[in-house]
Amino acid sequence: MRRTSLSRRGALGLGAGAAAAVGLSACGSGSGDAGSGADNAKEGKPGTPSRPAKPIGDGSTAFTGKQPNQPEKPRPLEPGETPPQFVVFSWDGAGEVGNGLFPRFLKLAKEHDARMTFFLSGLYLLPESKKRLYRPPNNGVGASDIGYLTDGHIKDTLKYVRQAWLEGHEIGTHFNGHFCAGTGSVANWTSAQWQSEIDQAKSFVTKWRTNTGWDDLPPLPFDYEKELIGGRTPCLLGQDNLLPTAKKLGWRYDASSPGGRQKWPDKKMGIWDLPLQAVPFPGHTFEVLSMDYNILANQSKNSTKAPPSNYPGWRKQATQAYLKGFQRAYESNRAPFFIGNHFEEWNGGIYMDAVEAALKGMAGKKDVRLVSFKQFVDWLDVQKPEVLAKLRGLEVGQQPAGGWKTFLGGDSSANEGDAEKDPGNAA
Repeated sequence: MRRTSLSRRGALGLGAGAAAAVGLSACGSGSGDAGSGADNAKEGKPGTPSRPAKPIGDGSTAFTGKQPNQPEKPRPLEPGETPPQFVVFSWDGAGEVGNGLFPRFLKLAKEHDARMTFFLSGLYLLPESKKRLYRPPNNGVGASDIGYLTDGHIKDTLKYVRQAWLEGHEIGTHFNGHFCAGTGSVANWTSAQWQSEIDQAKSFVTKWRTNTGWDDLPPLPFDYEKELIGGRTPCLLGQDNLLPTAKKLGWRYDASSPGGRQKWPDKKMGIWDLPLQAVPFPGHTFEVLSMDYNILANQSKNSTKAPPSNYPGWRKQATQAYLKGFQRAYESNRAPFFIGNHFEEWNGGIYMDAVEAALKGMAGKKDVRLVSFKQFVDWLDVQKPEVLAKLRGLEVGQQPAGGWKTFLGGDSSANEGDAEKDPGNAA
């Protein structure tokens, strides 16, 4: 059974001024040569993990020391300091199916000193011949709405996940079978069932060598028990019952909320809640969720192979949706901007082109940091609670009264660094 591109999936998109049900897929991607990490992120020199690998379990993973290519240790904002504009590009599924997208975006990230989050589906490291090892809650043994990868694509997935971590990206989880409809939907799972799903997802990652029988490939260079601190649920469903389990596991964030507004985040049950966000949708009065498939759903009514004559206009519209969402935050409350993607070539690959163009339009601007969710929560966790409270008080598109120096307690006589005086030109 090959990985399916669309099958009983759903998510939330915004249309006609309100939420509308649309589809959501898991992902797979490309081919190319794997790179290595760097000893020093600033220098960008090729390198290897900081110490010899210490195998974990059956040797599918290994402890290799501190992750390369990480930013400097975060610090609290100084009084009156302008907050950075954080942008997180994230990928659901993070599997390799030969379309060149995983290496394409690893290369793009390296070119622009960006870090991303890859939400790996555990099943993408489990051979179909061993599918009966998967016992999904409320579904048949071995069932999956995203199917299984070929052996060759599993090997490629291992290759690019390894490369991603060494280059400083985060490996989260997109869980396993991606069930979004009927009684077996993740929306109906209990906290105990989420625990089972997570245990299995981790097992498929940490025991891929046992499950495949392959002994000629290097291990994944991280301890997944420690690496895994957050995820995104299939179809953005089931967060309420996931959170108690996530809290018990010590997770630090969850990215499963749909339809969030572009405001500074808060915690749910002690876990940072980092939702996809509603952003302006050019040519419409309503907003669209900041994810490739949700834009597609509002353009082609869920069709992934619409008439090609539409592609140029839709590509531009998708690009501008991302850039307008970014620009609105950058010029006002500096709320972090979260974008969700899939390694898919829907509608001629226009959404991948839009993501690339948007990233290029954001990178390099003053105060902009293209980070992973893990790096973002590292920053949040060292900020003073009263500063975060003030930031959360800013509404969507609201500039700080008197400029950042005044708003965050600095000298009101000098506002050279205010966002409103250096908005940039994201478009």
